[in-house]
Amino acid sequence: MSSPMSTPALLNRTPGDRDANQPQETPQREIEQNATTTANRGEAELVTVAGTEIEFPCEPGQTVLEAAETAGWSIPYSCRKGVCTSCTGGLRAGELAVRGRGTISGPADNVLLCRAEPLGPVEIEPRRIERREPPRRKALTTVVHRIRRPAPRVTVLDLRFPIGRRAPFQAGQFLNVTLPDGDTRPYSLANSPQHNDAAELHVRTEPGGRFSEQIVGELRRGDLVSVETPFGEFVLDDTDAPVILLATGTGFAPIKSMVQDQIARRQTRRMHLYWGCRTADDLYLRELPEKWAARHDWFRFTPVLSRPAPGWRGATGWVQQAVLADYPDLAHVHVYACGSEAMTTQALATLTSEAGLREEHFHADAFVPAAGSLTTA
Repeated sequence: MSSPMSTPALLNRTPGDRDANQPQETPQREIEQNATTTANRGEAELVTVAGTEIEFPCEPGQTVLEAAETAGWSIPYSCRKGVCTSCTGGLRAGELAVRGRGTISGPADNVLLCRAEPLGPVEIEPRRIERREPPRRKALTTVVHRIRRPAPRVTVLDLRFPIGRRAPFQAGQFLNVTLPDGDTRPYSLANSPQHNDAAELHVRTEPGGRFSEQIVGELRRGDLVSVETPFGEFVLDDTDAPVILLATGTGFAPIKSMVQDQIARRQTRRMHLYWGCRTADDLYLRELPEKWAARHDWFRFTPVLSRPAPGWRGATGWVQQAVLADYPDLAHVHVYACGSEAMTTQALATLTSEAGLREEHFHADAFVPAAGSLTTA
């Protein structure tokens, strides 16, 4: 960090910044994994997609997900660490070395494409694959500009990029914060894409959390934070279909970016936000969606509390149940859900089975426990 502190520095040099003569330790497990997956391979392997004419090369050391991105194809993902299962797909032929899970031979289902490296030509069947420009990610050393704590367990962290540096992104995407040991934590970008020279992060404090508790609690204005951005497929489609936005806790962060992006572009696509929290105090930026609803007739806001105080007159229970009460027919609606894994899983099951929501119209970015290295808290 740039300011004098007694706590360990958060600033990590990105790989390109490391001194050539400075020794770097590589964990033994990583050495063994690299040896297993790349020892006898010096050339790219061909990946084909079942039922299509799509094919692309996968270089040694690349995962199927990374190779698809490089070739300009988008496969669903979230954590990129094999925790959230957003990237799972089928292996129809060939063999894959899946990090932490050994070798898998086709045919097989529920394969983690973000952890899978081909051991030869393979044929895969992802849940979805779309043409998209290869991502242009940037590793940046940011400066803490402002720290706000609008609720007891929520910190809003405003980071500023180096002067003259911008990192374009789409509303709903996230960045990775690099920890001192090189591990990462993903956080949704809460600012609108129009302000791409900065990053606004909503950090929910988790007991024992390496970043959310141990580091964020000690950060001060002017400290340095290393990030890489952008990541993620949780972005609005290009249709005019009405949108239901579901959020729990700090899952409000990417939703905020989406709504502010629509406001900035003067779009009028109908949106209805259901933000679920335990108590009214947990609705840490409640005044924002209330202001949007007052100013824009295309936007509606329904706060939902699971543990309301006496006198609460709003919706109670779970967000998906509140949606059902208002929208019994979701056949022509798109749903974007961000928050706890329990909410996204239950919302998908409930809204597809009871309201006719088409599964392909349900988009989710689930927060899963930090034990799996994925958390946005």
